[in-house]
Amino acid sequence: MSQNQSPVSRWLEKAPSSVFTTYAVVAAFSVYFCMYAFRKPFSAAEYEGLAWFGLTFKGAAVLSQLIGYVLSKYVGVKVCSEITRHRRAGFMIALIFMAEAALLLFAVLPPSLKILAIFFNGLPLGMIWGLVVSYLEGRRTSDILLAGLSCSFIMSSAVVKDIGRWLMLDMSVSQFWMPFVTGLMFFIPFLLFTWMLNQLPEPSEADIKARVKREPMNGRQRIDYYMRFFFGMTLLIIVYTVLTAFRDIRDNFQADIFAALGYTDELGIFSQSDIPVSLIVMGAMAALNWIDDNYWGLMGAFGIMIFGVLLLAGGTILFQMGVISGMAWMILTGLGSYLAYVPYNSVLFERIVAATRVVSTAVFTIYVADASGYTGAIVTLLLQDTVFAKVSRLEFFIGLNYVMAGVGTVLLIVSAVYFSRKSREAAAAAQIDPESCNSPVQPAPSEA
Repeated sequence: MSQNQSPVSRWLEKAPSSVFTTYAVVAAFSVYFCMYAFRKPFSAAEYEGLAWFGLTFKGAAVLSQLIGYVLSKYVGVKVCSEITRHRRAGFMIALIFMAEAALLLFAVLPPSLKILAIFFNGLPLGMIWGLVVSYLEGRRTSDILLAGLSCSFIMSSAVVKDIGRWLMLDMSVSQFWMPFVTGLMFFIPFLLFTWMLNQLPEPSEADIKARVKREPMNGRQRIDYYMRFFFGMTLLIIVYTVLTAFRDIRDNFQADIFAALGYTDELGIFSQSDIPVSLIVMGAMAALNWIDDNYWGLMGAFGIMIFGVLLLAGGTILFQMGVISGMAWMILTGLGSYLAYVPYNSVLFERIVAATRVVSTAVFTIYVADASGYTGAIVTLLLQDTVFAKVSRLEFFIGLNYVMAGVGTVLLIVSAVYFSRKSREAAAAAQIDPESCNSPVQPAPSEA
């Protein structure tokens, strides 16, 4: 029986918008929350005293997983843009199975080969995000749906690392078995929520009218789309590259930074800092759904992002002046970075497609940005462990706050102006109010 013929799908097609939205948010949030149980728990351990070919063991493990993850993003540019609806759920389950098998190898292989195992753990996981987004984009409530999904990686990263610490400190699970055990705890829930997500019906005619039809894109269409908005997209990707490096350093070395700040062996420390952040960010993203006009929704997303990068510099200045505590500073760095980061993975490219009225898929540009961003994260990690090897994690992170604030503020303002002009041109071409981009769709980029 096809997905559209299932009783749950038929019920969702007729359900009130609030019921559909709640169901979709719960399903998408939970799928991605569970995915993080296979990706992030290993970073809760410190692996003290271990090294790998001149690098710290943890640094090498983070780098190895990240290389696998970024390769997955490059593959995902094609796969997630082209995959058909009926293949998504099975493909996601296969990817998670591969990731958990790699965590088993991480537990049993000798230390020199554990780094290879964690590479194969990251390799399948980078495509999960795009597959989940494919279910949610192109709907009138996409801002709310994607906001709910985006909160999953803020909250889940903290929670699964706290679970990892609990397994090690209270349940006496070794630091090498802990990632596998954590993933095993979430495997059945992942299957359940993937099934729930797969019951979502396709966007309605009203959704398509409001947000443009979303269709798979072949190679030529992807090139044409990017070149159509080359300058603005390139600026956005530069910002995202620095931003991803910042977020990844904060996320993977949060335990080390907290230790340097004096917070050691405290259960729940990651959740204390990041759960408030996830709630605030979700509220900010969901608020954009109240803006029906796609032009102003896009400008609102840019405003939130610019505020976020400015908050990084402001919070760091207050911390260095002794005005706020280390915990308050970590909350502000999380809030600022995620206010800038989350729109990239949700409403920013969704609104660009809707405002410019070009038939495409937001997943494509999300994955171009992700592939570039995680490449930048790899370079930054290598710089941290080589060129800046004598600089502490804390000092390096403080400097990165100022770099992110400077680069982000300037380039985001310029790209906001660029896409404002492109959106107004689309409106003018359709001979409608230039501040209302709910115009007829423009032709899709040419097919190969």
